[in-house]
Amino acid sequence: MSANPQSSVVEPAGTSPEAQSLLGSGVEQGVFEHARSYLRRLRGGEMGALPAIGGLLVLFIIFGAAHSAFLTPRNMANLLTQAAPLVVLGMALVFVLLLGEIDLSAGVTFGVAMAVFVKYTQPDGLSWPVGLALAMGIGFAVGATIGFFVAKIGVPSFVVTLGLFLGLQGVILIIIGAGGTYRLIPEPIKAIQNSNMPVWAGWAMLAGLVGLLVLVAVWDRWRRARSGAPNPAVSIMLLKLGTIAILGAGFVAFMSLDRGRAAQAIMGVPIVVPVVLIIGLIGTFVLDRTKFGRYIYAIGGNREAARRSGVNVTAVKWAAFVVCSSLAVLAGLLYVSRVGSADASTGREIVLSGVAAAVVGGVSLFGGRGRLMHAAVGAFVIATIENGLGLLGFSAGATLAVSGGVLILAATVDALARRRSGGSTNA
Repeated sequence: MSANPQSSVVEPAGTSPEAQSLLGSGVEQGVFEHARSYLRRLRGGEMGALPAIGGLLVLFIIFGAAHSAFLTPRNMANLLTQAAPLVVLGMALVFVLLLGEIDLSAGVTFGVAMAVFVKYTQPDGLSWPVGLALAMGIGFAVGATIGFFVAKIGVPSFVVTLGLFLGLQGVILIIIGAGGTYRLIPEPIKAIQNSNMPVWAGWAMLAGLVGLLVLVAVWDRWRRARSGAPNPAVSIMLLKLGTIAILGAGFVAFMSLDRGRAAQAIMGVPIVVPVVLIIGLIGTFVLDRTKFGRYIYAIGGNREAARRSGVNVTAVKWAAFVVCSSLAVLAGLLYVSRVGSADASTGREIVLSGVAAAVVGGVSLFGGRGRLMHAAVGAFVIATIENGLGLLGFSAGATLAVSGGVLILAATVDALARRRSGGSTNA
């Protein structure tokens, strides 16, 4: 699959407008044709998440050989919970990176939102649903503010979000107080990162996911056939769905093994997994199958061409920053669920890791190329580096150095791939 299913603007002659709106299905007629088309895209510089996936496999092999505990069910469950906030934050940032913009304030935005949430959901305060609604409102307001200055006024997003990165840290200090810490109280929020689903629920989740993907694939084929657009071979669809089902079954079976150290058994898929999956599926649907998503790719690919074709560039940019900040709040919710508290430093450092996750996964810093899945893969690369080096006893400084090197390598690959495909490397 191409790194950017929305990037092509050339459609087969004679297809209906409905056919032109069908995304991510391809027009190859068989497995070998599909493979040859994929290799052509790779040679053309459209590598997508392939380098990150290859890097992730190499990291698993290296850390698995270096430490016996790395590939255990217990550590893999810990890796999932460790990566979850970064995965969601990386997916949030994809919405603005695809526009060729950036949001340096996403981390401290969720820091402010979580400071309010944790402080005001203490036993004598608000109920957690009301507190969460208030936190999401903060994310919406910050995103709308950024969107106003960037899309309406024309201030560079780097400047606006850097200013908010500094200013919102002061807001957190005002809410929490210097050196203050508020403990997370609501048990349902704690459970997201600290509890597991029953074993049967993990298998039910997998069955539901595969069933949903089958329905989407069949619906796509039906719509393409009805509108006269060519369909890929059924074998392609079955191969993709079969791969997902087999990998998913292996994952659920692995997570169903007992990973407890004492008399109490611990097994099952962590609750955070379906939470992140739902966020990812909704976000992917928005980017791949709505006009809003297509407009984001169009603006990131060529802003002036998108404007001339009738796209309301200002509104789309504004909305993208709102989506980014709102999703960042959800990342913050997963973060405080894992650490169990909020303090004045919450969210201060993670935003740069979120940008790194998206770039390492294959999202272009120059806009127009990338998907939410790519940011998720990049987040797992960074989380795996931190987890593996931590098990091996390396210092935090070594972890940061390695992560920085990986980011520079990923950005270099992105620039070279863009040059090879004929795109400009000017931001």
